[in-house]
Amino acid sequence: MSSFYHGRRVLITGGLGFIGSNLAIELQKLGARLTLLDSMIPAYGACLENIEPIRNAVTVNFSDVRDQHSLAYLVRDQEVIFSLAGQVSHIDSMHEPLVDLDINCRSQLSLLECCRRENPGVRLVLASTRQVYGKPQFLPVTEEHPIAPTDINGINKWAAEMYFTLYAQVYGMSTVSLRLTNTYGPRMDLRNSKKGFVGVFIKQALTGQPIRIFGTGAQRRDFNYVSDVVHALAMVGESRLFCGQSFNLGHDEHFTLREFVELLSEKCPVDFELIPFPDELRAIDIGDYFADYSRFRAVTGWRPCVGLSEGLQRTIMHYRQPFETAA
Repeated sequence: MSSFYHGRRVLITGGLGFIGSNLAIELQKLGARLTLLDSMIPAYGACLENIEPIRNAVTVNFSDVRDQHSLAYLVRDQEVIFSLAGQVSHIDSMHEPLVDLDINCRSQLSLLECCRRENPGVRLVLASTRQVYGKPQFLPVTEEHPIAPTDINGINKWAAEMYFTLYAQVYGMSTVSLRLTNTYGPRMDLRNSKKGFVGVFIKQALTGQPIRIFGTGAQRRDFNYVSDVVHALAMVGESRLFCGQSFNLGHDEHFTLREFVELLSEKCPVDFELIPFPDELRAIDIGDYFADYSRFRAVTGWRPCVGLSEGLQRTIMHYRQPFETAA
């Protein structure tokens, strides 16, 4: 990675969460002057332990992205802003749609407005989601795939992307959105069972609980290890070539859920069973999904380096000690 970030002022919203903390650790190594913004809402996965390696080298601001007054102050002198704060549970977005609207949509518009008024030259990177596509009509999913979210979370993420694109087109601001798929690795939130199957399965394996797979287990997915996602975020944060655009991330390897569990069981022995889908989850399930990330690769050279087997091994090694100690 280049020396672009050395001495740069960088703000990461959601900086004490899973991806935010991993990004912060990498950018600190590159010499960035970091401010991490986080509301520390327990359900969203933030914790101070995530940034323990760099705690004394960064500024932490305990604030909420929904607080427009503090946000206006925080964005003023930043050179790059990574907008990673969000509500990521699909089922929670259906149970509390207005909360999801506030965090994943309205706060993004507020961030853009604050930057337009206080710091229009800043570079803005949004962490979006594959969920904007809904149930794939073809595979692999390209950026030209129809947008048809199956839940509130996908709708609000899509609206946020559109705000980022609009502000680039109308105000000339430097914005870009990355559509993340199943991201996993150290510092992911294993406490919350509503953030997708990857964290749930890993926690069940670590604690000796049998894994329950909804449906047939034949649903296919792609997976990105967090260091690959961090690399992608850092790459777009240092370039103004992608203003207003959205890109898929993804992986060349695709696995069924059953294959994922079998790989996981090689690192951490665990039993599994197939059970019927709960009605509320069946209604928003997207079936098979894996992305075509060739458009992003063509303009950046990015491609994932960590395969699922290696990534799961790294993840298990990160968590095994805390869980064994707790036991």
